[in-house]
Amino acid sequence: MSDNNDLRDTSTASEDRAGGVYVDTQAVDDVRDAVAAHNAYAVEKTLDDLDPADAADVVEQLSANETQAAARLAPEAFGGDVLAELSDDALEDVVESLNPQQVADAITDMELDDAVQLVEELDEQFRVGVLAKLAPDVRASLESSLKFEEDSAGRLMQREFVTAPQFWTVGQLVDHVRLADEDNLPDVFYEVYVVDPAFHPVGTVAVSTLLRAGRDTALSTLMSTLRAVVTPQMDQEDVAYLFEKYDLPSAPVVDVEGRLTGMIMVDDIVEVLHEEHTEDMLALAGVNEAGLADTIMETVRSRAPWLAINLGTAILASIVIAMFSTVISKIVALAVLAPIVASMGGNAGTQGLAVAVRAIASRDITSSNVRRIILREISAGLINGLIFAVIMGPIAYFWFHSLPLAMVIGAAMLINLLIAGLAGILVPLGLKQFGADPAVASSVFVTTATDVIGFFVFLGLATLVLL
Repeated sequence: MSDNNDLRDTSTASEDRAGGVYVDTQAVDDVRDAVAAHNAYAVEKTLDDLDPADAADVVEQLSANETQAAARLAPEAFGGDVLAELSDDALEDVVESLNPQQVADAITDMELDDAVQLVEELDEQFRVGVLAKLAPDVRASLESSLKFEEDSAGRLMQREFVTAPQFWTVGQLVDHVRLADEDNLPDVFYEVYVVDPAFHPVGTVAVSTLLRAGRDTALSTLMSTLRAVVTPQMDQEDVAYLFEKYDLPSAPVVDVEGRLTGMIMVDDIVEVLHEEHTEDMLALAGVNEAGLADTIMETVRSRAPWLAINLGTAILASIVIAMFSTVISKIVALAVLAPIVASMGGNAGTQGLAVAVRAIASRDITSSNVRRIILREISAGLINGLIFAVIMGPIAYFWFHSLPLAMVIGAAMLINLLIAGLAGILVPLGLKQFGADPAVASSVFVTTATDVIGFFVFLGLATLVLL
């Protein structure tokens, strides 16, 4: 029997796994070589031969200078379908290398929500030039969407959708769609919105349901009740929560009078969820997102402020240690064991913090269960404290042959892990209550609490018991 590896498609040999998807590294090398040789044809052909999403992946592997050079050499390769797939950093680099007419041509081929995201990346003067090159109806739609707050549903919604009155039959709807101007229809849609005479959405009919029904079937007998309605002012995180909660393929967007004005598709919500979860994850670590094309100084500028804050908290912990310098000088073992207490507390606090921030973001914590969750974290901290006090106490005893010292570190371990459990849940909840982002600020407060309290409790107990 032949080896399974012999059956593998050799084309994947030039691909690397990056973030769960494959990036064609051969195409990356080809684009780099073409840019170095100033070969516009090779750049355009390499990217055009790829799916737009794969072409975007290739571009994102390039440095900022390479991306800009590729865009200047082969602007035709950066059409709307490719620009819509690019990350914000790569999109900014590409757009900087195109002229207003080239950007306007790309926007014409994009869905409204993707076009809005592109225009957001333009500086004000360049944006004016691009908008001037657009058809009046496209420009009006963009300007209307840009009036809404950033990260709002208004920025995400498409203005093309399919509607029908509830007294229509399936046949009438199908004929209407076939005869309609393609410019007034979305490229892809999963549902038809059934509206009343005032253009208020009253239900939806899935395309899969329409395909199974006879032409004479009334839409009123097929439609499902609306599970969620979105307003343009709604925050995109709240919209994403509705999609996740109700498993929506799309959602209608209505104005203040309840009239249908647009729709949001699930593919855009997937991007929102990815962005929000990535932002929260990086914020917990005290860093900003760094693109592959970011320079050294851009990376340093994004991280240095958080390191400065951490330095301040470290100095505060050192001040606590300095308060007990006398007892440390007499009992050197304390200097050996103190970091263990603080480190265990910090790790325990980070565990609780990560769970709490995720629960807050997914709206799992409510007024009805918050007490139970706080009690759970306190109980978990107490039990973990007992477990590791029992483990660390004997280790300290056999290490330094001192029963009082073993008792001190055991008690300190218990108290600090209990405090870590409390801080891990109460800090993000408190910040959320005061309107701050728990993901951004929580880690600093939790780490400070576990370090300072850990050192203070351990060294304070040592002073009371051992001296």
